Amino acid sequence: MKLPEEFLKKMQNLLGNEYSDFIESYNKESYKGIRVNTLKLSVEDFKKISPFKLSDIPWCKEGFYIDDFDNVRPGKHPYYHCGLYYIQEPSAMIPVEVLNPKPGDRVLDISAAPGGKTTQIGAKLNGEGLLVANDISPKRVKALTKNIEMFGIKNCVVTNETPGRLAEKFKYFFDKILVDAPCSGEGMFRKDPKSVKNWSKFSVNQCSKMQKDILKHIPKMLRPGGLLVYSTCTFSPEENEGTIEWFLKEFPEFEVVKIENIDVLDRGRPEWVGGRREIEWTLRAWPHKIRGEGHFIALLKKRDGQNEGLKMFNRKETNYDAYLEFENLNMKISLRESLHIVGENLYSIPDGLPDLTGIKIANLGLYLGKIKKNRFEPSQSLALALKKEDFRNVIDFSSKSIEAIKYLKGETLMLNDKKGWKLVCIDGFPVGWGKQTDSFLKNYYRPEWRMR
Repeated sequence: MKLPEEFLKKMQNLLGNEYSDFIESYNKESYKGIRVNTLKLSVEDFKKISPFKLSDIPWCKEGFYIDDFDNVRPGKHPYYHCGLYYIQEPSAMIPVEVLNPKPGDRVLDISAAPGGKTTQIGAKLNGEGLLVANDISPKRVKALTKNIEMFGIKNCVVTNETPGRLAEKFKYFFDKILVDAPCSGEGMFRKDPKSVKNWSKFSVNQCSKMQKDILKHIPKMLRPGGLLVYSTCTFSPEENEGTIEWFLKEFPEFEVVKIENIDVLDRGRPEWVGGRREIEWTLRAWPHKIRGEGHFIALLKKRDGQNEGLKMFNRKETNYDAYLEFENLNMKISLRESLHIVGENLYSIPDGLPDLTGIKIANLGLYLGKIKKNRFEPSQSLALALKKEDFRNVIDFSSKSIEAIKYLKGETLMLNDKKGWKLVCIDGFPVGWGKQTDSFLKNYYRPEWRMR
């Protein structure tokens, strides 16, 4: 791999004796992993059914390296379509482990796409509390929404806004905020050779400015005592320790918190930016020292500040009879207390949501489906948020069966069964919908998600 000469000189100056080991790491394969979705099954249960050879990722108990990743292709397995795991670079799992969300927390992931860290937060919240996942790019928001839906996360709102607009709406609201900042991506070089060209195109100083433009809005959204995790996938001191030093000067109500729950990483390097000593409590993951591509992580706490009561979201009271008929006929659980409709689209709204008037919303909680012409058509996201036992009429295919593959490819299946909606499962895990007629099952698996 040919790396930029300017990058090599800079890293040699910074790393000294470690430089040769650092450069040698680029001759090795990049590390790839998966993270188990504990909203759908426990880690122990996944190990029992895993079609892959797994080895533990030390900083994330749900995370695993997969041997022979490129040949076993976990993105093609039916379990991926069931949302049983997320494919993720191993060191990218560290920031959420440091943030440590708990059920009931209000959490913001402000640069969330494509959703790796969002889905990790959602699993840790376990359906309790509120998760707001934001990305400024409409295109990237689509990928983010898909991954949230595949994971079956019910208490997440997806927004497509600037940090400044969010700060106007969520004043002192969140318990925890993740800023996984856009960066020069030096930790991506081994994984994605295209990122080398991007490094030459986007300067470190430009990235540092973008990071500060995001961070300057965070204090207004975090409650007193709240926690902020700032992370990047780059090695540049200007974007890491330097950005934290700037933030602490600008917002003295914040302090660096020593990260205690992960002990396999290096300390931060305040001496590289002339920063305060406590910046050494931040963490660095280096590709020559761990089985991962590299990350920087800082944990900060807001000591004091004001609180502000917010106007809460007002659910629209209207006629939901078409959905209620579907629920009464087919479901063993009820979502009727959280319903809200936007046009034809029906949602289940998370508890504790503030008024979002004026905010661009891509997904307002759990999308249940459409009500049109007094009929309800369930969504893919509803299927993936259910458990097999939540629905009365189920078709369950083996992951090794030709029927499972045919369903995931969008094919019609010749089946004789009772007419009506069926929750289609694979090895007991919901994956989508089918509608039974006299002699076949009409396939409702989303066209854009189908197996190719």
